[in-house]
Amino acid sequence: MSGILICSSPAEGHVTPLLAIARGLVAAGHRVVLVTGRRFADRVRATGADFAPLPQAVDFDDTWADAHPERAGKRGLAAMRFDLDHMFFRAAEPQYETVTALVDEHGIDVVLAEPLFLGAAPLALLPRDRRPRLMLAGIVPLPLTGPDVAPFGLGLPPRGGPLGRLRNRALTTLVRRMVFPAQQRDLSQLCRRITGRPLPGLFFDWPALADDLVQLTVPDFEYPRPGTRAPVHFIGPLGRSSTGDHRLPDWWPALDHDRPVVLVTQGTAANTDFDELINPAVAALAGEDVTVVVATGGRGTPAWEAGLPGNARTAPFLPYDELLPRTALMITNGGYGGVHFALRHGVPLVVAGATEDKAEVAARVSWSGAGIGLRTNCPSARTLGTAARRVLAEPGYRHRAGVLAEQIAAAGGIGALAALIDAGRPA
Repeated sequence: MSGILICSSPAEGHVTPLLAIARGLVAAGHRVVLVTGRRFADRVRATGADFAPLPQAVDFDDTWADAHPERAGKRGLAAMRFDLDHMFFRAAEPQYETVTALVDEHGIDVVLAEPLFLGAAPLALLPRDRRPRLMLAGIVPLPLTGPDVAPFGLGLPPRGGPLGRLRNRALTTLVRRMVFPAQQRDLSQLCRRITGRPLPGLFFDWPALADDLVQLTVPDFEYPRPGTRAPVHFIGPLGRSSTGDHRLPDWWPALDHDRPVVLVTQGTAANTDFDELINPAVAALAGEDVTVVVATGGRGTPAWEAGLPGNARTAPFLPYDELLPRTALMITNGGYGGVHFALRHGVPLVVAGATEDKAEVAARVSWSGAGIGLRTNCPSARTLGTAARRVLAEPGYRHRAGVLAEQIAAAGGIGALAALIDAGRPA
């Protein structure tokens, strides 16, 4: 039995997949402590893990943006830079201090962090005999650069050959020196102050310094990166959503017919403005012979629902493991977990996302052949309609989604992670 410390930034999309990991590792007989925001305490304890709070000063919640109205209107790299500064980089040193205290207090053998829990980065630079084993849980697309891969955040597909590699080197230099110079400097200085060593390479690459990278996807959904310093273990997605989580809505029997079902969602966080994706998608499909199912994340209103076309149905939340086997297409803003819900069931996708990690998710959907990625948060109804009709009409998209579903079914899941931890324990 190992003592495992799981570390997560206090954001829904970061914590949720790590709760599944905590539950599985507890079931496998490990002692687990999960450190994150206080609002997740009950959910952490429900997994059987112990809860540890982050310092109050870096324990943000879904209302953090209200305190920063200057973020409004930022898109793309500007939005990413703002979020990195205000949510993640300023938290790194308090996170590191919390982690080291918990390691001593609980006799931790393994620290398992998500990539934006930057307080774990200095651990990677300490000598192995001075720290626990460090593992990274890939809850976002693999952010590592490489000769054939552009820097993370640009949403560009890989490109090899002399011209492609020249492009990638130039973009990496640009990102390091022009786009994120302050972030690069701050994390490197923190690492030097703690360990005596600066951060090597681009800060997005720090997960490669870990002992193991555990990616919650399958190989065909991730760009090849030969020569990655840390071994990458693809264990597949762990998320599930069944009727035990969300009850069936009253209109559920209406799905028992031959019309294709199209699921539309903006996820559970970036869904305050339905005009970004949900409303254009509903409008685009209003005249199509499909049933449109909208998961609102609890944001819909009766007045809004009353104005929907006759082929649309809504619910705050839906049991995806019940719905997706009946679904022909998922239209989404590109949350990593939600996309993998679809891929687990072989459902092709249209992804509209350009902020956070969503541009990278959309790019991988296109690259893998499992759907169409749109390089925008706010596609028009015309663009969405064209993409949706294409994915529904061309069987190649469903075929590629099916290949990914087969890989997910064959992936080791939490058992593979537990075995990896056990294999690294001292005899």
